[in-house]
Amino acid sequence: QVHLVESGGGLVQPGGSLRLSCAASGINFRLYDMEWYRQAPGKERELVAGISSGNTANYADFVEGRFTVSRDNVRNRLFLQMDTLKPEDTAVYYCHVRARARDFWGRGTQVTVSS
Repeated sequence: QVHLVESGGGLVQPGGSLRLSCAASGINFRLYDMEWYRQAPGKERELVAGISSGNTANYADFVEGRFTVSRDNVRNRLFLQMDTLKPEDTAVYYCHVRARARDFWGRGTQVTVSS
């Protein structure tokens, strides 16, 4: 059974930083592309960043160089370093993997950017 568990969210002031983590189990982690998505209240879930099994990263346009996605294939963890956070980054952030022809999601971690 594939299991994804996010952590690291919280309340941060504008301009602050957070580091999200996703612990993955039930898959051969190093073989899979991984993604971070987010969903703000009243909005659709959207892709934030992805990292391939070959360690190639890609980002949504709104990231504008503020976030860095990375992975640790030894500890089976996915990370998202978020800097220069803005109020519009407020959302629940989800870890995602597509494996065995299915989409798997964690329960998410809340990020709130507010003064």
